[in-house]
Amino acid sequence: MLEIENVSRVFAARKGMFGSTPGVRALHEVSLSVRKGESFGLVGESGSGKTTLTRQILRLDTPTSGRILFEGEDMARLSPAALRALRAKVQIVFQDPYASLNPRMSVHDIVTEPMLIHRATLGLNRQQRTDRAAELLELVGLGPQHLYRHPHEFSGGQRQRICIARALAPGPSLVLLDEPTSALDVSVQAQVLNLLIELQQRLGLTYFFISHDLGVIRYICDRVALIYRGEIKEQGETQRLFDAPESDYTRSLLAAMPPDVGRVAGR
Repeated sequence: MLEIENVSRVFAARKGMFGSTPGVRALHEVSLSVRKGESFGLVGESGSGKTTLTRQILRLDTPTSGRILFEGEDMARLSPAALRALRAKVQIVFQDPYASLNPRMSVHDIVTEPMLIHRATLGLNRQQRTDRAAELLELVGLGPQHLYRHPHEFSGGQRQRICIARALAPGPSLVLLDEPTSALDVSVQAQVLNLLIELQQRLGLTYFFISHDLGVIRYICDRVALIYRGEIKEQGETQRLFDAPESDYTRSLLAAMPPDVGRVAGR
């Protein structure tokens, strides 16, 4: 479904009032393949290039070299209209549910906004958008009674459920999950992870799961890649990587894991 081929991103040096900023190589020949229906994990420390790669996938930035294909199409070659249609198929859930919801908007407007943006593709009128928003809220464990409330009336876990409903609104096939549980309490993390698994099975979704938490990755991902300083150090089946790591970087990360890291979400 998603092919990332030898993608590099170099940010050029800049001159400023207080001197020059050196150039930065954020990504170096990154190659990944995400299969339809799987959960693919990307693990890395802060500054490793996870966010930069996410921006390339979403076409919020352009690679210096390499290419990214979604369902066989080179995203860099898409027309504006084709790119707009593609963005209905690729959605993201952000890390912080407190920062990613507009406090002035009702849940109804938050969840129906993507349907309005992609109305040419979806063809839903106002009542149909409202009905779908109510269905999505029920799907994520809330209900239609929450439609006209505002974000401040919800807990962190409930807000993240609203974010998930918003991401599902245009009917995506690929969902990018950017540390979706790191801002939540441990017990709430478990609930959200189990919800994501249930939604994937029910809707046939593909996940690109970005995290620094190896326990979460081990629980939810079929395959995983480890990125360090913009380079992929190792990738493969999740269980194989945990049981028989090949790179020194992977072994050092596994050695630093807490002994109960495998108990995420009740396991």
